[in-house]
Amino acid sequence: MRFLADTDVLIDAFGGVPSVVRTLDELANQGVGISIVSYGELFEGAFGSPEPERVLDEYRQFLATFPLLPLTDATMVMFARIRRELRQKGLLIPDFDLLIGATAVQHDLTLVTGNQRHFARIHGLILYQPS
Repeated sequence: MRFLADTDVLIDAFGGVPSVVRTLDELANQGVGISIVSYGELFEGAFGSPEPERVLDEYRQFLATFPLLPLTDATMVMFARIRRELRQKGLLIPDFDLLIGATAVQHDLTLVTGNQRHFARIHGLILYQPS
Protein backbone atom coordinates (compact mmCIF):
# COMPACT_ATOMS: atom_id res chain seq x y z
CA MET A 1 0.00 0.00 0.00
CA ARG A 2 1.31 3.41 -0.97
CA PHE A 3 -1.57 5.84 -0.34
CA LEU A 4 -4.02 6.78 2.42
CA ALA A 5 -7.29 8.44 1.39
CA ASP A 6 -8.49 11.31 3.55
CA THR A 7 -12.16 11.51 4.49
CA ASP A 8 -12.85 14.39 2.10
CA VAL A 9 -11.67 12.24 -0.80
CA LEU A 10 -13.82 9.32 0.36
CA ILE A 11 -16.88 11.57 0.59
CA ASP A 12 -16.30 12.82 -2.94
CA ALA A 13 -15.66 9.31 -4.28
CA PHE A 14 -18.79 8.00 -2.58
CA GLY A 15 -20.72 10.89 -4.14
CA GLY A 16 -19.35 10.01 -7.57
CA VAL A 17 -17.24 13.12 -8.20
CA PRO A 18 -15.62 12.06 -11.49
CA SER A 19 -12.15 13.54 -10.89
CA VAL A 20 -11.85 11.91 -7.46
CA VAL A 21 -13.20 8.55 -8.64
CA ARG A 22 -10.69 8.68 -11.52
CA THR A 23 -7.83 9.55 -9.14
CA LEU A 24 -8.62 6.65 -6.79
CA ASP A 25 -8.95 4.29 -9.76
CA GLU A 26 -5.54 5.40 -11.06
CA LEU A 27 -3.92 4.87 -7.64
CA ALA A 28 -5.68 1.60 -6.83
CA ASN A 29 -2.99 -0.64 -8.33
CA GLN A 30 -0.47 0.91 -5.89
CA GLY A 31 -2.81 0.41 -2.93
CA VAL A 32 -5.09 2.95 -1.26
CA GLY A 33 -6.02 2.40 2.38
CA ILE A 34 -8.15 4.32 4.84
CA SER A 35 -7.92 5.18 8.51
CA ILE A 36 -10.54 3.95 10.96
CA VAL A 37 -10.96 7.65 11.78
CA SER A 38 -12.61 8.12 8.38
CA TYR A 39 -15.26 5.58 9.39
CA GLY A 40 -16.28 7.82 12.28
CA GLU A 41 -16.30 10.95 10.17
CA LEU A 42 -18.40 9.33 7.45
CA PHE A 43 -20.73 7.63 9.91
CA GLU A 44 -21.38 10.98 11.59
CA GLY A 45 -22.68 12.26 8.27
CA ALA A 46 -25.04 9.29 8.01
CA PHE A 47 -26.79 10.37 11.19
CA GLY A 48 -27.70 13.66 9.54
CA SER A 49 -29.72 11.85 6.87
CA PRO A 50 -33.39 10.88 7.09
CA GLU A 51 -32.42 7.18 6.81
CA PRO A 52 -29.22 6.77 8.84
CA GLU A 53 -29.24 2.95 8.89
CA ARG A 54 -29.51 2.76 5.10
CA VAL A 55 -26.73 5.30 4.65
CA LEU A 56 -24.54 3.49 7.21
CA ASP A 57 -24.98 0.27 5.23
CA GLU A 58 -24.05 2.05 2.00
CA TYR A 59 -20.97 3.56 3.62
CA ARG A 60 -19.93 0.17 5.02
CA GLN A 61 -20.20 -1.43 1.58
CA PHE A 62 -18.17 1.37 0.03
CA LEU A 63 -15.50 1.38 2.76
CA ALA A 64 -15.09 -2.40 2.63
CA THR A 65 -13.36 -1.99 -0.74
CA PHE A 66 -10.35 -0.36 0.97
CA PRO A 67 -7.77 -1.84 3.36
CA LEU A 68 -8.38 -0.47 6.86
CA LEU A 69 -5.64 0.95 9.07
CA PRO A 70 -6.46 0.98 12.79
CA LEU A 71 -5.23 3.32 15.48
CA THR A 72 -2.38 1.53 17.23
CA ASP A 73 -0.04 2.44 20.05
CA ALA A 74 2.54 3.51 17.46
CA THR A 75 -0.04 5.68 15.69
CA MET A 76 -0.99 7.36 18.93
CA VAL A 77 2.66 8.07 19.77
CA MET A 78 3.09 9.65 16.33
CA PHE A 79 -0.15 11.63 16.86
CA ALA A 80 1.07 12.93 20.23
CA ARG A 81 4.48 13.93 18.85
CA ILE A 82 2.96 15.78 15.87
CA ARG A 83 0.27 17.41 18.02
CA ARG A 84 2.88 18.68 20.48
CA GLU A 85 5.02 20.11 17.66
CA LEU A 86 2.05 21.88 16.08
CA ARG A 87 0.84 23.20 19.45
CA GLN A 88 4.29 24.67 20.16
CA LYS A 89 4.19 26.47 16.79
CA GLY A 90 0.60 27.65 17.28
CA LEU A 91 -0.46 25.67 14.21
CA LEU A 92 -2.81 23.02 15.60
CA ILE A 93 -5.25 21.34 13.25
CA PRO A 94 -8.32 19.26 14.21
CA ASP A 95 -7.51 16.03 16.04
CA PHE A 96 -9.21 13.81 13.45
CA ASP A 97 -6.96 15.32 10.77
CA LEU A 98 -3.97 14.79 13.04
CA LEU A 99 -4.89 11.13 13.55
CA ILE A 100 -5.23 10.57 9.81
CA GLY A 101 -1.97 12.41 9.17
CA ALA A 102 -0.17 10.47 11.91
CA THR A 103 -1.40 7.21 10.38
CA ALA A 104 0.01 8.22 6.99
CA VAL A 105 3.37 9.27 8.47
CA GLN A 106 3.64 6.15 10.62
CA HIS A 107 3.04 3.84 7.64
CA ASP A 108 5.06 6.00 5.20
CA LEU A 109 1.99 6.60 3.03
CA THR A 110 1.16 9.52 0.77
CA LEU A 111 -2.07 11.20 1.88
CA VAL A 112 -4.63 11.78 -0.87
CA THR A 113 -6.54 14.87 0.24
CA GLY A 114 -8.15 18.04 -0.94
CA ASN A 115 -7.28 19.64 2.41
CA GLN A 116 -3.73 20.67 1.61
CA ARG A 117 -3.83 23.69 3.95
CA HIS A 118 -4.18 21.68 7.17
CA PHE A 119 -2.10 18.67 6.28
CA ALA A 120 0.82 20.70 4.91
CA ARG A 121 1.58 21.63 8.54
CA ILE A 122 2.60 18.04 9.36
CA HIS A 123 6.34 17.65 8.86
CA GLY A 124 7.24 14.61 6.80
CA LEU A 125 3.75 14.05 5.41
CA ILE A 126 3.62 13.69 1.62
CA LEU A 127 0.42 14.98 0.03
CA TYR A 128 -1.33 14.10 -3.22
CA GLN A 129 -4.09 16.37 -4.55
CA PRO A 130 -6.84 14.61 -6.52
CA SER A 131 -7.00 16.03 -10.03
